[in-house]
Amino acid sequence: NIPRYIDGSEAEDLHDIEGHLKGGIPERDIDALDRYWKVFPTLRKALVKPLRKGYVDLAVPAGDIRSTIFGHAEFTRFQKETAGLFDAWRERWLPRLKALKAGAKPKQLIAEMSEDLLATFRGARLVDAYDVYQRLMDLWAASMQDDVYMISAEGWKAVLDGAPNTDLIPVDLVKAKYFGTEVERLADLEAKRDAVTREIEEAVEEHGGDDGLLADARNDADKINKASVGARLKVIAADRAAAEERALLERMLKLWERESAASKAAKDAAKALESAVAAKYGKLTADEVKTLVCEGKWMAQLHVSREAAQFDALVPLISRVSELAERYGEPLAKLSDFSADAAQRVATHLSRFSL
Repeated sequence: NIPRYIDGSEAEDLHDIEGHLKGGIPERDIDALDRYWKVFPTLRKALVKPLRKGYVDLAVPAGDIRSTIFGHAEFTRFQKETAGLFDAWRERWLPRLKALKAGAKPKQLIAEMSEDLLATFRGARLVDAYDVYQRLMDLWAASMQDDVYMISAEGWKAVLDGAPNTDLIPVDLVKAKYFGTEVERLADLEAKRDAVTREIEEAVEEHGGDDGLLADARNDADKINKASVGARLKVIAADRAAAEERALLERMLKLWERESAASKAAKDAAKALESAVAAKYGKLTADEVKTLVCEGKWMAQLHVSREAAQFDALVPLISRVSELAERYGEPLAKLSDFSADAAQRVATHLSRFSL
């Protein structure tokens, strides 16, 4: 019966009567965050300032608490410190990962990797070593385990059964590594196409109402499209009174032409990129595959997870300071004045209704 021997309940969060009456955050509540002040000794002064004996006030607006913490020089040093731990572990394991070959033992690999990562981050300040450990295990369960078993069975193959091995080497990795220029060009073409599409949609929304210039350009399905606009343009071709409508219809047709051209350019670029990427898989060497998978896939994802753990370690500090600031931000006297003023305004409004 574990609860009989271990008290898992949280300490009661006591409110301070004087803080509520006179305002100000009790200094003892700030002192209770000592585990953070030991790591960030000057951050405390950046967040709170003395108000009166035993009480402090925020030194920054409540909305700036998060940015003040993450923008502080001591947090930058903390980032470098935790990054250094990860980098040291990474440098130990990259050669071992790249040395994997057919017949490798995945279970032994993850056992040794995870234990070493856990031991490495036991020396980290604030960051929970088991949090980092769990992030590695999550990656292992999500994809890395399948990758290692595949390598154990097939080796570092970029092509399997005549097709790109996208399970081991995601297409996005190959694009980012070898086709950055082409990816940017495709994104630019798609952006141009989308811009024309939005322009068409905005014109239809603005002029497609019952009284709009495009009202008579609707088809039997009550839609406005290139065909319906072309048909309407033929009807009013010789109507001098419809000059404004005709100008808009002609502009709409030009927009659809531009959209069609932009869409074709984007599709052609996407098809060319897809073909180039597929061809690249067949040209990848074993060393290139190892670099893509070990560095670009596994370690890159772990790096992002480690950074997330680093920021998560500061969430309790941000939440607690924000909570205390909100709790003691408005003293009772000010709240009473506000309540009295609100009551007076309500009474004034009610008296007007009675008249």
